[in-house]
Amino acid sequence: MPPTSWSYRAALRVGVALVPVVGLVDPKVGEGHRHRRRAADRLAWWASSNRDRERPLVWFHAASVGEGRQAESVLDELRRQAPACQIVYTHFSPSAEPLARRLPVDVADYLPYDAPSTVERVLDALAPDLLVFAKLDLWPELATRAEARGTSVALIAATVSPGSSRLRWPARELLRPGYAAVRVAGAISEPDAQRLATLGVPRPHIRVTGDPRFDSVAARVAGVEPSDPLLGFGAGGATMVAGSTWGPDEQILLPAFARILERHPTARLIVVPHEPTADHLSGLDRRAAALHLPVPVRLSAATGAVPLLAVDRVGALATLYGAGTMAYVGGGFGRAGLHSVLEPAAWAMPVCFGPRWEQSRDAALLLEGGAGTALPPGEPAAVTVLVEIWEKWLTDEAYRSAQGARAAAIVAEGQGAARRSAEMLAELISSRPLRTSPSAAPAARPSAR
Repeated sequence: MPPTSWSYRAALRVGVALVPVVGLVDPKVGEGHRHRRRAADRLAWWASSNRDRERPLVWFHAASVGEGRQAESVLDELRRQAPACQIVYTHFSPSAEPLARRLPVDVADYLPYDAPSTVERVLDALAPDLLVFAKLDLWPELATRAEARGTSVALIAATVSPGSSRLRWPARELLRPGYAAVRVAGAISEPDAQRLATLGVPRPHIRVTGDPRFDSVAARVAGVEPSDPLLGFGAGGATMVAGSTWGPDEQILLPAFARILERHPTARLIVVPHEPTADHLSGLDRRAAALHLPVPVRLSAATGAVPLLAVDRVGALATLYGAGTMAYVGGGFGRAGLHSVLEPAAWAMPVCFGPRWEQSRDAALLLEGGAGTALPPGEPAAVTVLVEIWEKWLTDEAYRSAQGARAAAIVAEGQGAARRSAEMLAELISSRPLRTSPSAAPAARPSAR
C-alpha cells in the first residue's frame, strides 16, 4: 500500500501549527486542540491497563455528532453480533463529546493529530483488529499505517456529495493513499459508491449498504418516553418546531409566524437555534420585538406551552420535534448546509426547508415522496410560500397527516442499513486472526489537557 506523500505530511504540519492561532478567535477550534494534544497519551494509558489481547478490538472514528449518530447505530448492532469485541471510539469535533461519553464503548476520546509518530504510537498501544471511519472522515496516515500492520480498514455510512472538495485537486491526490487502504466500504447509495471509487477506494471493495442514520433516528424516536416533559411544550395548540436554525432561517420564520398569528392566534412556534449562544438568542428577541411578536420564552424558564419558545440549550431537539405537528429544518438559507430532515420525518411530521437542499439526499427523498416542501430563494417569496404551507397544515388536518405519514414511511423504508453495515464489519473480524502485539507497561494516567 503506498504511504502518504510528503506533501500531505507537510500540509498537515502547517495546519497543526496554525490551529492554536485560529483557536484564539474560534473557541471551538481552541477547545478541540487542547484536548487533541494529549489524546494519544490518554489512549495509550487506557490500552496499557485495559487492552485485552484475547479479544478483538474495533476502533470507530466519527468526526462530529451527525457522523456519530450513524456510527452509533452500527456500533450497537455490532455489539449484538460480536459481543466479545472491545470498542474504541474517537471523534474530532468538541460538539461530539457529549455523545461520545454516553456510547456503550470501552473508551472514547478525541482523535489525535494524523502525524506519523503519533499514529504509530497509538497503533502500537491499541493494536486494533478493525479501524472503522464513519461517512468520509478518513485520515490517510492512520489508514495507511493501520493497513500496513494488518489492521482491516473500513468505511460505513460512506457518502460523497457531488460538490465535495475531496473530489478536486489537490485534495483528491493527497487523500488517495488513505482511501486505497480501505478493505471494505459500505456506501449509502450507488452514486456514492461511484464517487468513493473516484477517491481511490477499490471498486470491488465497495458495497451499497444504505444509510444507518435512518436506524438511528427511528431508535431515538422510539426511545422517547410519552411522559417526557419536553413533549408538553406542544400541548394545546398546533405547533411548528423549527430545528437547527440560523439567522437567515429566522429572518424567514419570524415574519411568517407574525402573519400566521393574525389568522390563527393559537398557533405556536418553537425555535431551536443550531448554536443557542447568548448573542444569537438576543438577536432572536430583537427580531421578535420588531415584528410585535410575543416575547420569546427561554426553555430554561418555561413551565409549559407558550406562543414562542426559544430553546437555550443543546440536546433537546430530537425530542422537541415530538412536541410539534409540523417542522422547519434550518441551514437551507445560508452556507452551513441543510441539517437533518429525518428526525422530524421519523415523528410523522411534514417538513419544510430552505432552497439550498441539493446536497441533502434525505431532503430529496422527502420531496420526491411528497413529504417535504422546499422554499424559494429570496426573503419575500420564501415568507409568502412558508405562510401558505403553514396555513395549509393548520387548516387541512387530512393533508398534513398524509404528508406526515409519507415522511414516516420514508424513514421506515430506509431502515436496515445499520444491521447490514454491522454484518459487513463482523465478517472482517471473524475472517482474521487476533492482533497479539505485546502489551505496553502500565503508565501514569495523563491529564485531559
